[in-house]
Amino acid sequence: MDGEFEIVREGSLQTTPEEYWDAITTGNGGWLWPMEFEPRVGGQAAFGGTVTEWEPPHRLATRVDAPNGWFNQLEHTVDDAGDGTVRFRYVHSGVFVDNWENQFNGADEHTDFYLHTLGQYLAHFSRRPVVYTSTDAPAASQNPAGFDTLRAALGLGSGTKQGDTVTVELPGEGPTEVTVDYWHPHFLGLRSGDTMYRFFGRNVFGAPVGFAAHLFAPNADADATRKSWQQWLDDVYA
Repeated sequence: MDGEFEIVREGSLQTTPEEYWDAITTGNGGWLWPMEFEPRVGGQAAFGGTVTEWEPPHRLATRVDAPNGWFNQLEHTVDDAGDGTVRFRYVHSGVFVDNWENQFNGADEHTDFYLHTLGQYLAHFSRRPVVYTSTDAPAASQNPAGFDTLRAALGLGSGTKQGDTVTVELPGEGPTEVTVDYWHPHFLGLRSGDTMYRFFGRNVFGAPVGFAAHLFAPNADADATRKSWQQWLDDVYA
């Protein structure tokens, strides 16, 4: 069928099958946005989808169908490697109906960032209470230099590299020591002791620059965090 795609990733993580399963099914927003699943085959999944496979803690699959053959399917398979790690296989498949190449490139690159964030969550924050928030930069961020503008505003220059520890002036928090846990031309991940900050250079895919935060501090305020970052983004792209 025209427009079909399949994105496959395989890897290993230092965790248990049970913790991986909890991360992908509890819907707490610890590494992705909050999504809940009715825990059974045939149960309700995110975005109006259906759970097609439910085999804790090893196999989860969901599918959303629409008219004209469109579908979106997600699959996680995880196995205990026997050495304190798990092996996982993630498959995202479906049909894109418009602008296939741009949509595929966006989904492909987002997949790497999301799975990296899953690994960071499991390594540093697994099963901790969390609140999630996100927002978008103004439309003015939709230009070729939009993401470079954001990184410069954070004080992160071209010499920054993944794994660096830096001090960044964060909206609503002031100077904060963070680890640059992900550095990519279109994505940026910063991790402090109680927060993962995620930045998405969606300007290259025809959308505004995006921001999300996974907040693990006991007194975390998702709404206040969103408002602080929204004001900051508005100012950066004014």
